[in-house]
Parts: sequence; C-alpha cells; structure tokens
Amino acid sequence: MKKISFQGEHGAYSETSALKFFKNEIESIPCLTFHDALEQTESDNSDYAILPVENSIEGSVGQSFDAILSSNLHAVGEIYLEIHHCLISNGKIDEIDTVYSHPQALGQCSDFVQKKSLKTVPTYDTAGSVKIIKDLNEKNVAAIASKNAAEIYNMPIIQEEIENDSNNVTRFLIFSKQQTEASPFVDVPDKTSIIFSIDHEPGTLYEVIKEFSNNNVSLTKIESRPKKGATWEYNFYLDFVGHMADPQISSMLDSLKKNTKFLKIIGSYPLAELS
Repeated sequence: MKKISFQGEHGAYSETSALKFFKNEIESIPCLTFHDALEQTESDNSDYAILPVENSIEGSVGQSFDAILSSNLHAVGEIYLEIHHCLISNGKIDEIDTVYSHPQALGQCSDFVQKKSLKTVPTYDTAGSVKIIKDLNEKNVAAIASKNAAEIYNMPIIQEEIENDSNNVTRFLIFSKQQTEASPFVDVPDKTSIIFSIDHEPGTLYEVIKEFSNNNVSLTKIESRPKKGATWEYNFYLDFVGHMADPQISSMLDSLKKNTKFLKIIGSYPLAELS
C-alpha cells in the first residue's frame, strides 16, 4: 500500500484527491505544512506527496509553489477535484458569528461569509478547522470544510455548497523521487511544469515565450511570483503540453536555459482531464 503525505488533517481535500488518484489504496500521512509533506517523501517516510497548486476561483496556492521551489522531488501526476464546501457547527445558523477555515476556502466562500457578516479566522487546514471548533464546543463558531471532514469529526453540517461558484475545482500535483517516462499512448498527452527567472532587461520574457511559439508547443499556464529576498524580482511558473524526454522539448529547454537566470524542471506527467 502506497504512503501519501499531505498538508492538513484527515478529511482534507488533499487526502480526498490522493484517494481518488491512487484508487483508495493508500496510507495517508497528515502534515502541518506543504514543506513537511514534501519532506516526508524526500526522507522516504512516504512514497508520494500531494499538494494543491491552483483553484478555479481563488487562483494559485502560493505556499505550495514556494515549497515546490525548494524541493528536489519531481511532479509525476496531476488531478482535478471538485470542491464543495460545507458550513459545519454545533450551533444554528443564526447563532454563528465566527467561521474558521483555510484562507483559500474562506476566499472561495467569500460571498456567503459577507452575506452572513461572519468574522473569519484563518487556519492551517479546512479539516483542521473542524477539529478546532469541535474542541472549542461553542455555538457561535463554525468551520468551512468538506462533508467528509464533518463525518470524520462527527460534527453537524449546517449548510452545504456554500462556495461562490458551483464550478469550484482545485488542481493537485503528485510528487515523487522518481521521474515519469513519456506516455506511450498518442491520445494521452503529457504536461511539463517549470520555474524560471530572467534578467530585468527589455525583451527577455519575450525571448523565452518565443521558444514555445517557434517549437509549436502549447502553453497551459504562466504566472509570476515574487522572489523571496529579492525586491521586485520574480519567478515565473509555466506549464506546457509535452514531455521533457521528447527530443524537441529537451532541445527547447536547453535553449530556455540560455535565456534565463535560473530554470527548474518541476516534472513531466500525464495531462489530467477535468472530470
């Protein structure tokens, strides 16, 4: 049975995604932070780590990308999970004035929170927030988390599907010490994720992006994040269709290295379908 490390408590969406990806045949290992989840795999305490990287409502999960930047693991898979949040509490809806949850979940349910004029308390995890309010045992506090988390901690669900948009999907990446080989099936495309930085000079980003156009490679994501310890400097996170083992992709990556200060290949993996 595979051991999978994830950030949060049992019942977290990351654990649900791992169960879905590995067909329920896992032993899950809860961790306090994203760094910890990756470290468990790097130290051979788990076979894989799973991290949320972006959400269809709130965008990228910055803390995940910061952890990935410093990790030596390889992305070997991705999965999309529909996220449906519940309001969980021992109190009634008109008694609740404070809600606990992870900042991403609070953002994904901001319309509901504002409508009910609820005070928000950010926590390290959605499922962990259920654990917190269970221990508090107060009628005026609630948590935003999954139905599964409510069942695990034996807490009542006050209202279901409180997210801003019913089309609420989070993308997760799976990490391992081992890299993946290119898919042998023509109808199963691969995706590659990279991180790079460039000099502050005119045309430098254009030269990087031009490589993808010249090689007819489709980009699926590009965004920038501030570099820690370097004011007004940025790392770029980019996903594209193709596997780094493909000769054309390998050659393109070699060319990219000449136009970047730093380039890290996060990994190549089968492109997941939205389901």
